[in-house]
Amino acid sequence: MEPVKWGVISTAKIGVEKVIPAMQKSRHCKIDAIASRDLALGRKWADRLGIPKVYGSYEALLADRDIEAVYNPLPNHLHVPWSIKAADAGKHVLCEKPIGLDTADAQRLIAARDKSGKLIVEAFMVRYHPQWRRAREIVQSGKIGELRAIQGFFSYMLTDPTNVRNMADIGGGGMLDIGVYPVVTSRFLVGAEPKRVAAVIEFDPTLKVDRLASCILDFPKGQASFACSTQLVPYQRMHIFGTAGRIEVEIPFNAPPDRPCRIYTDDGSGLGDASAMEEAFPVCDQYSIQGDVIAEVIRSGKAPEFPLENSLANMRVIDALFRAGKSGKWEAIAA
Repeated sequence: MEPVKWGVISTAKIGVEKVIPAMQKSRHCKIDAIASRDLALGRKWADRLGIPKVYGSYEALLADRDIEAVYNPLPNHLHVPWSIKAADAGKHVLCEKPIGLDTADAQRLIAARDKSGKLIVEAFMVRYHPQWRRAREIVQSGKIGELRAIQGFFSYMLTDPTNVRNMADIGGGGMLDIGVYPVVTSRFLVGAEPKRVAAVIEFDPTLKVDRLASCILDFPKGQASFACSTQLVPYQRMHIFGTAGRIEVEIPFNAPPDRPCRIYTDDGSGLGDASAMEEAFPVCDQYSIQGDVIAEVIRSGKAPEFPLENSLANMRVIDALFRAGKSGKWEAIAA
């Protein structure tokens, strides 16, 4: 299969430090161009990463006829407008999460996809990692009985007011940055949408971003709960509980690309972790896997496993959680 030629708009940290190097190691992706509004900065990263073409504007990259697909790691408020521009320019799009700021943004992208005929997908790399595929396989096999509860936690410490994740007016805050992960993985495991949600959300009095949230998702069968914070000790873990066993995902979201990842299954026959069984996965990079999967979809023309309708469903849950945080009541998932 001929590699897909990619262009990257911006020198965002996640792109230059994680996604681009990973996609360069993938089988079916070729990073051909990078664009930055600071041309000198663009050239620095192009030289460092071995990218052959560099542009001083995003528009110039989109005008490059050789570029087939665009990776968009811009700040959250620019995900939708530049993904639409890329699709209108005839490019397929892999856009960083969250796909937009709200449900309306996701609906705009679906309209742009349908109009352009180009693939637009959200970069939730975790769904392609073998540890999550295996966790879902175990759930579906019935090994842990009936899935009834999921509990998650994701946090880091960040108080820098100049960081885009702490800028409320451009989509900063914990829910859109990291809360989306336990939401998307819970939906991935359950295979259904929650009926209603509840949340308690605390906002930083100075930065105005959500810095601590505790959330509950009420599914047709079972519940998922999680907490996320941008001002706590860094930590992440996901626990999956069934009537006959449990699964623990050790590093669920920032899966390291340089050492094996592990999950644990436990039938509860021993106290604590005494009866837990470890399952390790060969070293892999979830960003490389994601790039190859999307490239294969582009080349084959087949429907993606996680289309924008899935992203829309995820945003509906996030919107409902924000409403619940304000109302202090259970909020239904809007249709």
